[in-house]
Amino acid sequence: MKRIFFVEDDQSLINGLSFALKKQGYDTDIARTKQEAEMLWTEDKYNLAILDVSLPDGSGYEVCKKIRRTSKIPIMFLTAADEETDIIMGLDIGGDDYITKPFKLAVLMSRINALLRRSSNFNQEDAELASNGITVKLLKGKVYKNGSPIELTASEYKLLCMFMESPNIVLSAEQILGRLWDCDENYVDNNTLTVYIRRLRTKIEDDPGNPKMILTVRGMGYKWNTGV
Repeated sequence: MKRIFFVEDDQSLINGLSFALKKQGYDTDIARTKQEAEMLWTEDKYNLAILDVSLPDGSGYEVCKKIRRTSKIPIMFLTAADEETDIIMGLDIGGDDYITKPFKLAVLMSRINALLRRSSNFNQEDAELASNGITVKLLKGKVYKNGSPIELTASEYKLLCMFMESPNIVLSAEQILGRLWDCDENYVDNNTLTVYIRRLRTKIEDDPGNPKMILTVRGMGYKWNTGV
C-alpha cells in the first residue's frame, strides 16, 4: 500500500482528503504542525508528501528542506496564495508540484496519482544511462557524477533521464512539460520548467552559470549535449 505523509492544520481538509485517499487505497500519516511533522517524518517510509505552506508554527518549506536531506520522494505543496514567487520558491527548494486553495478534490487526486505513477515508472526500469560522467542506475533510481552520488528530486530525476534518453536532440518546452507532467490539467508553464532546469544544472554541471551538458537552444528549447 502506498503511504502518504500529509502535513495540514485545517481539520475539514484533513477529513476530506484522508477519506478520499483511503478510498483510493492509500494509507496516510497526518501532522498538523511543523513540529509534529519533523517528529513524524521517517526516511523510506513514505511514497509522497503533501505539505501545506502555512502552518501554525512555521511553514511547509521548512518541512520540505528536512525531507530533502534524506529523500527524493515527490513533494506537493498546498498554498493559499497563487503568487509566482511562492510557487517558484517551493519548486526551487525541492518541491515537485503545487496546488492553490481552494481546489477541487478530483483535481488534487488526479495530480497525486500522476506524481505517484510517474515516480513508480522511473523506479521500475532495469537499464543504465551514462553520458558526460553522469550515470543513472534506473533500477535503483540512483544518479552519480564521476562516481559520486547526486541527490535529485523525483521531477529532477525524470527530467535528467528525459534529456539523456534523447542525446543531442532539441526538446521544446512543450515536449518536456508534456512528458514531465502527465495530467490533463494546464497548470505548468515555462517558468516552472526554467526552475527545474536551473536546479538540475546546479547539481550536475561543473559551472551552472556556464552549462555544458544541458544547453539552451534559443527560440527552440533545450538539448543534452554529449560533446562535453
